[in-house]
Amino acid sequence: MDVRRSSIVLGAALGAAMLWVAGPGALLAGAAGPGGGECQLQGVANLSPPLSSASGSFAYNFTGTLGTGPMGSCQSNVAGAPTTGTVSAGIQLSETVPLTRPGVCTNGRCDDGVTACVNSSQCPAVVTSGTVLYQEPIPQGSGSCGSSTTAGESLVTWGDGKHSVIDYDTTGALAAVVLQGTVGVSMTLTLVASSVPAGFTAPPTYVINTDEPAFPVGEGSLALLTFSPTTQDQNCVTVGVSSANIDGVVGIGSGT
Repeated sequence: MDVRRSSIVLGAALGAAMLWVAGPGALLAGAAGPGGGECQLQGVANLSPPLSSASGSFAYNFTGTLGTGPMGSCQSNVAGAPTTGTVSAGIQLSETVPLTRPGVCTNGRCDDGVTACVNSSQCPAVVTSGTVLYQEPIPQGSGSCGSSTTAGESLVTWGDGKHSVIDYDTTGALAAVVLQGTVGVSMTLTLVASSVPAGFTAPPTYVINTDEPAFPVGEGSLALLTFSPTTQDQNCVTVGVSSANIDGVVGIGSGT
C-alpha cells in the first residue's frame, strides 16, 4: 500500500487549525456561509504507535502554522480577523503560574521576613511565579493507512495573541481527510509534575479560553487536508507512518 494514499494524517492534521472558511473548493465555500475566510495550514503530525496496513488505535500530536505558506496570509471577510497563527494539539506548553512552597522558620522569623515563629509550621506558605509545563489533551484515533477516524481538541494562537479552541473529529479515506469541528469555550491542560521545581507545588490544571472575537464560540469549522510521510521509508508495510507533513486549506464560519 502506498503510504501517500493514506488518510492517516488528516486526523493528525487536526482540527487544530481548522480555522478560516470558504476555501478555494466548493465544499469549503459552501460551509463558510456569509462570514469566513481561507487559510493554508502547514504542519507535522507525530503518531504513536505508527499507522500501518493493519487497523488499530493510535494517539498523536500536531504542530503547524496558519497563513505562512505559499498561499500567503489568511484572507477573510470578517473585519479584524487575524492573518497568521500557530496551531497545536497533544503537546506540552510552557506556562507561567504561581508556585507555592512551605514557609521556613529560621532564628524565630519566617522567611516572609515578617512573621515571628517557633517552628516552620507557624509560617505562611511562600508564593512566587515560575514556568512549568502543561499537557494539552492528546487526540485519539482508530484505523490504518487506508482509512481512519480521529477526535480531539486543538489550540490556535493567532498573531494578535488571542486564542481559538477547536473541538473536532476527522474521517479519512486514502489521501484525503475531512475535518469538521466547532469553536469551543476552552481547553483544560494537565500539569506535567516532573516540570515543577523541587519543594514547590503548582496548579494541577491550566485553562486557555477562546477569546478571538473574529471566531466566536459555536462557529463551525471545516478543513480539507493532505499529508505525506516525513521520510520515504515510511511505507505502511515494512515501516509504519510515525510522522507526516500536513498541508491543506482550513476554514471557520457561520451560515447566518
